[in-house]
Amino acid sequence: MSWIALWNKRHALCDLNGVAHPLGTATTDPQALSGTPLPRGSMVVETRVSPYDRPQTLMGMASQTGSGFRLSLQAVPGGGVVLVLNRGSRTAHVAVNLDTGGRADVLRVTYSWDVPANVGRLAVEQPGTWRVAVRTLSRPVALTPAEIRETVQDDDARVLSSDLSYIAYSNRIEPIGPMPSLSEDTPVMTAQGYRKVGDLKRGDVVQTPSGDLVPVLANIRRTVPASGHFAPIRLRAPYFGLSRDIVTSPTQRLLIGGSRVEYMFGSEFVLVPAGHLLHGNAAENGGTAPLVTYCQLLLPNHEAILAADTYVESMDVGRMRRRRDLLSASLLSGYPRRLLPEHSRTAFPVLREFDALTLAAQRAA
Repeated sequence: MSWIALWNKRHALCDLNGVAHPLGTATTDPQALSGTPLPRGSMVVETRVSPYDRPQTLMGMASQTGSGFRLSLQAVPGGGVVLVLNRGSRTAHVAVNLDTGGRADVLRVTYSWDVPANVGRLAVEQPGTWRVAVRTLSRPVALTPAEIRETVQDDDARVLSSDLSYIAYSNRIEPIGPMPSLSEDTPVMTAQGYRKVGDLKRGDVVQTPSGDLVPVLANIRRTVPASGHFAPIRLRAPYFGLSRDIVTSPTQRLLIGGSRVEYMFGSEFVLVPAGHLLHGNAAENGGTAPLVTYCQLLLPNHEAILAADTYVESMDVGRMRRRRDLLSASLLSGYPRRLLPEHSRTAFPVLREFDALTLAAQRAA
């Protein structure tokens, strides 16, 4: 079990058995929810950041259960985030300042607590980039199931910014850092022909743009809220040479080449983020389920792999092995550090949304 509550524009779910539990059995009755704080858990929030040069209240909550619990989450100009949690005489206050390179359109904020270990963590990320900042705190304030329900379902207890994409709660410590972005049924070319990426494992080989078959070091899998930069996108065939539709997250990038690409952008290849294609004909929303499971392959080098006759990027871990704090908090925390590859930064330009849509239209013509 992991995700126990989710709020977005479509859902306001709270279920201690998991938000993907069969419909009709959800634990939504406030009387059925415990007032005992969860020993471990995470709150994940994704939001657009205001361009104005002033603090922005993302969410606030004052519990109506009598517990005295209060929560405040604010974004400050320049990529900073401030979280304050209070219950009685106990207060947790933590601030993170993320270097956004002068631009922060979207931030993902993850607050995790581990009461038995007496430690908490606030992480702020720009989805789809390598910008991550982490702060730890001692004596974290944990939330109860009843308070979690209030933040996702009780309008009298909460104030939410219109810029929020989603709020999700988990009953475990959720990882940060690089995330998988291919649906499990995406066909990937191997030595045996196309196979579902979800079925691949360490030691299998996959095809790269050079035509070489390279070994899979690991298949990284994670189930996440199907919202924000995790919301599934269906890339439609035959755009970009796809032989069939595939579903990816918005941060998945396609490697596109050809004479038209070289003529338009002066580069042999360009990278096209899937999320940039939603406002054209090449992509559409991939579903309305509350959760989605993604996979991604870790290769010795950061290369593209052939998926449904189009090349898509494999997982990029950069030089994460040099950042022990990030590695220990990531999906690769159990991977031997000495065996973790170092990936160099891609030399290919990443297209902006307008250019991506223009290229899609040109290649469909």
